[in-house]
Amino acid sequence: MASEPGSAGPDDPGAELDDELVVEGRITTASNATFLGAIGDTAVVYKPVAGEQPLWDFPDGRLADREVAAHLLSEVLGWNVVPRTWLRDGPYGEGMVQLWQDIDEEQDPVDLLPVGDVPDEGWLQVLEGSDERDRPVALVHEDTDVLRRMAVFDVLANNADRKGAHVLAMEDGHRFGVDHGLTFHTDHKLRTVLWGWVGSPLSQQELAGVERVRTALDTGLADELAPLLTDIEILALMERAEVLYAEARFPRPRGRMPAVPWPLF
Repeated sequence: MASEPGSAGPDDPGAELDDELVVEGRITTASNATFLGAIGDTAVVYKPVAGEQPLWDFPDGRLADREVAAHLLSEVLGWNVVPRTWLRDGPYGEGMVQLWQDIDEEQDPVDLLPVGDVPDEGWLQVLEGSDERDRPVALVHEDTDVLRRMAVFDVLANNADRKGAHVLAMEDGHRFGVDHGLTFHTDHKLRTVLWGWVGSPLSQQELAGVERVRTALDTGLADELAPLLTDIEILALMERAEVLYAEARFPRPRGRMPAVPWPLF
């Protein structure tokens, strides 16, 4: 797989990831059953399929598959958007397992700021609204290459749930995206807080990433995705890649669905 400069990630733990998965705690803020676990000395997140909440617009018991599919897409793009993610058995049955990331809590790639306080450089405003005290605030995010690449990934994956809390800030400046269960729907579902580049042309690096996806879908990626997604979902991914490459710019919100997730964080 190709790699882009600036992407960062943990060392590959290798075969150790086949060892026993031990649950050490539960992440209570998650909407689905989500556990902090360990495989040897490696910290992981574990989401058992049995703990997935039913949704009206996504098939039951398939969110873990979509998380793994999102990692495969990230690998083909070469941007390290999604931490290593795979399916395996655990204490509560088969589920998605993902390498845990220690974030830098001093950094906020996505934020709410008072209207008028948005910096002139380095940040982009997405929308304005009111906080719980009815004070005017602006939803903003960093204007960086790493977040642009995440936004491209979201368009391809048709991510319906890019909340601010799903962007993890790493100390070295890298940004990981997590919680990709609501992806790869055949209908347009893009809901994200990363709308700051609407209509902007894609860079040559970004176009090269989209081209890698187009090529990979014809040379093996579709077969890798087949156990995880339906045929029509894979075809929809192909179409999104073709359209994004042809238009060569960030799309605008469309359709009747909200363009941002709720809550925003």
